[in-house]
Amino acid sequence: MTTTPSFTASASLDPGRNEPFELGKVQWVRRFGEGDRPALACGYWHVNPTEAPEPFNLVMEADETIHIIEGHLRIEVEGGVSYDLTAGGAASFNKGARTRWAVLAPTVEFFVYS
Repeated sequence: MTTTPSFTASASLDPGRNEPFELGKVQWVRRFGEGDRPALACGYWHVNPTEAPEPFNLVMEADETIHIIEGHLRIEVEGGVSYDLTAGGAASFNKGARTRWAVLAPTVEFFVYS
């Protein structure tokens, strides 16, 4: 029987570990490919309304689950469903989902791509 070696990643919010991202900044907990998992990644996304003053369209490139640590996002999914997410809120999107995001307050989001 073949077993997969374990891989453990751990991080606490640390603004000193933030790095530029497509929009805002990210603190990676697990990067794509670590632990021999090319499609799995997670981290903390930091964004504020000055970085995204207007709503923006986003097609999900992977399955993505998010949890809002602080802040406020409004995410509309093609077809008319809208999520107002604040601290403690969570949502999950399938790869290929067409969405429109509005950053309504400085936000920290924990995300998992799979």
